[in-house]
Amino acid sequence: MNRPIKPQELPYDEDGPLYVARRKVYPQRVSGTFRRIKWTLMAVCLGIYYLLPFVRWNRGLGAPDQAVLIDFPNRRFYFFFIELWPQEVYYFTGLLILAAIALFLMNAIGGRIWCGYLCPQTVWTDLFYAVERLIEGDRRERMKKDAAASRWTLRRVSEVGLKHFIWLMIAWWTGGAWVLYFDDAPTLVKQLLAFDAPAVAYIWIAILTASTYVLAGHMREQVCTYMCPWPRIQAALTDEWALNVTYRYDRGEKRTSVKKAAELKALGEHVGDCVDCYQCVAVCPTGIDIRNGPQLECIQCGLCIDACDAVMKKIGREPRLIGYDNDINIHRRAAGKPPIYRTVRPRTVLYGVIIAVVGSIMLYVLATRSLLDVNVLHDRNPVAVRLSDGSIRNAYTIRLLNKSGFDRVIAIDVDGPKNPTTHVVGVDSVTPDRPMVVIGRDTTSELRMLVTAPANDNPAKSIPVRFHVTDIGLGEVASATDNFVAP
Repeated sequence: MNRPIKPQELPYDEDGPLYVARRKVYPQRVSGTFRRIKWTLMAVCLGIYYLLPFVRWNRGLGAPDQAVLIDFPNRRFYFFFIELWPQEVYYFTGLLILAAIALFLMNAIGGRIWCGYLCPQTVWTDLFYAVERLIEGDRRERMKKDAAASRWTLRRVSEVGLKHFIWLMIAWWTGGAWVLYFDDAPTLVKQLLAFDAPAVAYIWIAILTASTYVLAGHMREQVCTYMCPWPRIQAALTDEWALNVTYRYDRGEKRTSVKKAAELKALGEHVGDCVDCYQCVAVCPTGIDIRNGPQLECIQCGLCIDACDAVMKKIGREPRLIGYDNDINIHRRAAGKPPIYRTVRPRTVLYGVIIAVVGSIMLYVLATRSLLDVNVLHDRNPVAVRLSDGSIRNAYTIRLLNKSGFDRVIAIDVDGPKNPTTHVVGVDSVTPDRPMVVIGRDTTSELRMLVTAPANDNPAKSIPVRFHVTDIGLGEVASATDNFVAP
């Protein structure tokens, strides 16, 4: 019987490194279907991010006309025709749920397609790589120039300087575009150029410029490999039917060169389609060999598919030696069976249903939301007061919210105690039993209201009291409930 191995008996290299030193990656230029998809999505994502703050949306006189605006001073979030208040934070909760489930759904269908096509780290790193290739050349040229780093000629210094300058300009505009979402964009741009903007704007631009420059220009694939938690999470969420960028080893093995393959075939030996050209490795932005199977570093961008397809086309072999596939289909093809793709399965249906339900609830609540709201807070000390005539008085703080773009005349009614009299402190109303107040547009107003009821008509205990606020012009009603308490 084999005895268990004790930890102290395991081999241990005292001089070994605690972590793997970085091996610089030099992705090669590639063209093909997936590269065109990445270019298109990059242009769309960057275009939206950089230009959206300058899109205008008319909300009426006195309201901000920026389509997307996070207005911290006035505690508002504007998104085209939608205006959200701090009390409506549940909408953001719903958006976070939708985003998470959509990410799970993408993973169940195509693995880390978010990482490969839409993640900000991927988008900006791709952009920085494009600038690097434009200035310094493709993979081999960059490798040669870095290998000869001791020979810093004037041309080499100018290339490196120009590259980093453009990187910094992209990073600077990335940070600048971010702060434009928090104030009127054209006005803030003028203030920034005149050095008249708030200090916090310059601070955040500096922070985001530095982070973009470092993450996209220098750390690159290390962010995906070591910093991002999603590769670890998605491994627990995936299943055997998810389509991942896969080397079809049933078709590719055994690997050999084109010339050697012809010789082996003439001898009747089996050879695969892979010619060991390493083009899939050369174009990979994380520098891995997809032929080694699923790896944490793979971001599922599909560039190795384009590179392999180009080689297969040149040597006259069938494309998609590398493709979006899974091990189930590899084994089925090896057994002479047709592949099966199950995009619709319980996991994806469940995710789709959750997205549909949460999205429908959010749309319904948004479509039926009232632009008039009321909140009531009962005074705590004293809770109630008995007046000299024996009647009972309770005091409340009423907060009225007018979310519309016009002023409102509001009437306040009270239901609960019998024969109540009401009075709003500091407000003289023409109808004493039904106080009326004016609430400005897009504002909140806080009132102190006294409710008095005769003791002989009301029970000597707490009873519910309901406050109704009515827009006199539109008839819109909002209500809130509290308690009317006896001393």
